[in-house]
Amino acid sequence: MKKNSVLIMLLLISVYTLTAQNKNIKYPYKFTSKGNPFVEYMYTADPTARVFNGRLYVYPSHDRDTATWFNMDDWHVLSTTNLKDWTDHGVCLSLSNLKWAKKYAWAPDCVYKNGKYYFYYPTDKDYIGVAIGNTPYGPFTDPLNKPLLNRKTKGVICTGDFIDPAVFIDDDGSAYIYFGQNQANVVKLNDDMISFSDTVRVLKGTVGFFEAAWMHKYKGKYYFSYSGSVSGKRKILYCMSDSPYGPFEYKGEILRPMNSCTNHHSIVEFKGQWYLFYHNSDLYFEQNPTEKPECNWKKASPFRRSICVDYLYYNEDGTIHEVTPTKESVTKIKE
Repeated sequence: MKKNSVLIMLLLISVYTLTAQNKNIKYPYKFTSKGNPFVEYMYTADPTARVFNGRLYVYPSHDRDTATWFNMDDWHVLSTTNLKDWTDHGVCLSLSNLKWAKKYAWAPDCVYKNGKYYFYYPTDKDYIGVAIGNTPYGPFTDPLNKPLLNRKTKGVICTGDFIDPAVFIDDDGSAYIYFGQNQANVVKLNDDMISFSDTVRVLKGTVGFFEAAWMHKYKGKYYFSYSGSVSGKRKILYCMSDSPYGPFEYKGEILRPMNSCTNHHSIVEFKGQWYLFYHNSDLYFEQNPTEKPECNWKKASPFRRSICVDYLYYNEDGTIHEVTPTKESVTKIKE
């Protein structure tokens, strides 16, 4: 009985500590990464990494400290110049700022064009919105007062949740937004970044696609990566094409399954090195040492995730070398 009481007390202390730290923080908040996960004062997931003006920014979703479901309601912005010393700029957008959205502030993205920053986000499992800011960390405001896309938009095929916008800007300035669950949808955005005239289409060749769409380009090739499955467990997979519309050729696995049950990633080049950002539930398991560190949908671990970063390398033929997740993370970049 005494042993159980001690364990319960330890669990309560760990939950209280994380919650108290989060409530007492004043933004912008500066911190130093100790390894993976590199954010320890709050739960974070779905990291989109972007580089603006020589600084790397990460746009994660924000899991609640006591979450037992994906009930996120705001988005933070993190930034760094060396991948060790970080600044949390605080909340850049919240569901409370939106008239048409009610719940589920899930995986976002942000890009720069026309002198503005465009923040894309899904809500309610049915909508994708866009907000505009003058800085990479906002604040962002909604110029449309309605969704940019929804599951009833002409051409959309989505048999799952209508989620996970990822915007890719090609070398000629053309911008494409990828989104969806079970089917990978794409549409070319107009130059204003808040409208489109193109027809929504479904990508071909995305073997095992489930969610977490991401597009990047390397040596003239288009790499579409995502969370998916070809053997029962969801991994980060990828395929390649000569066009942002595809068709794509499946290439294989980038990252093995995580203990968070889900995963959501981004791939970015920063100061000459490529990186993979992703999430797991390591922080939760550190806070709850009595639980087995593995995927378990009956526990809280899938809903209290934390973001990580590791190196990503290409093979000589342009394919991606499978990333090995580490606790050490990446080394500090010399400035």
